[in-house]
Amino acid sequence: MGRIKVDRLVCIIIIPVLIMGLLFSTPLSVSVYAAPDDSSSKTTSEADGDSKEDEKKDDAEKNALEQSIKEKEAAINSARSEKNALAKGKTDVEKIKQSLEKSKADLSQYVSELDAQVVSIEDKIADLKGQIAVKEKQIEETKKDLEEAIAIKDHQYECMKKRVQAVYEQGDSFYLELLLNSKGLGDFLNQMDYIEDLSKYDDRMFKEYAETVEYVKICEQELEEEEELLQATKTAAEEEQKAVEELISQKQAEIAAVQDEIVDQERAIREYEAEIAEQNATISELERIVAEEKKALENMRVYDGGAFCWPCPAYTKVSSDFGNRIHPTLKINLFHNGVDLAAPAGSNILAAYDGEVVSASYTGAMGNYVMLDHGGGLYTVYMHASKLNVKEGQEVKRGDVIAFVGSTGRSTGNHLHFSVRVNGEYVSPWNYIVKP
Repeated sequence: MGRIKVDRLVCIIIIPVLIMGLLFSTPLSVSVYAAPDDSSSKTTSEADGDSKEDEKKDDAEKNALEQSIKEKEAAINSARSEKNALAKGKTDVEKIKQSLEKSKADLSQYVSELDAQVVSIEDKIADLKGQIAVKEKQIEETKKDLEEAIAIKDHQYECMKKRVQAVYEQGDSFYLELLLNSKGLGDFLNQMDYIEDLSKYDDRMFKEYAETVEYVKICEQELEEEEELLQATKTAAEEEQKAVEELISQKQAEIAAVQDEIVDQERAIREYEAEIAEQNATISELERIVAEEKKALENMRVYDGGAFCWPCPAYTKVSSDFGNRIHPTLKINLFHNGVDLAAPAGSNILAAYDGEVVSASYTGAMGNYVMLDHGGGLYTVYMHASKLNVKEGQEVKRGDVIAFVGSTGRSTGNHLHFSVRVNGEYVSPWNYIVKP
């Protein structure tokens, strides 16, 4: 009987105090996600355990999100630095022209130096194109990150609206009624723990929504910076290409100007013959060296008589044929020791047949050139390339890409000069190839 009185006393005195303390101390926040399970059957220890596990999980997710934001901020700073580097690394064509002024008196030296500048800029263009490919891939990944973040944000927002509606429908007295309907002190304390966990959950979900909004914003900023960097890189590549074209045009103008200044026809002929003699001397010396090396090794390569492939597949136009012709600038009948194949700059130059690279080098007359040994005294020569793709001593197969069409050396336009030599003499390439 005494115990019953004590329980009643506890209910009369302690419970109202606890209710008032709860109402004035427990924060009630709006959740952005659906509320957790409202079952009040969990014990206090179980609720505490679940709450701690949730907090650990939330801390891990928060740390991961903060790390992602830091990485994207670093990517934004990197993109800005790359844009500044692009601006500083722009080729100054006028400065290059000024540096070449002194060598104009010696046309061969001038052509050689200008060709070297063109090759350097073309390497820069290739690097920029590689950067463009990488940046386009990064933009695709950033777009995916942004889409995923927006989807999460939208989902959180929808859940928040549902939670607000649920709180409104429950009314201000929901938590008080939950406590008053408790079945004893133990149940009452469990309900208090549940209300506190629910409040913490609401606060946590609202913070997560705010963090997601921040992440969406940083993703949008990263995407904007990357797209600006991509456009800046494309613009830089276009400007570098214009620089190449301007230098090549300058070289063509200088060559034409020098030729226009040659009034004495006999002198012009001597210079042309000297140019051809220079080519022949270079090639003949290479042939002699190869012959001596083969004799020493006693391992002669033998040409098996197979048909050559077309060495410039991008274009089939023959701008100047093999044999006697009226020289385009000297206007007299002179011998042309190969065929000129007009083609766009950068087009593939193919090995006409299996062989060994005797030389892959540069001279002021031939520009970048490749010479192949096919055996039995048969050689092919490929002149005026923009860039070489093989090295001396390398074995190549019929159709391998050995160089790329250009206008290096004594050339006034993009083309391949293709020659065939047999036992030290030029022969018609049409004996070995058929026009496509």
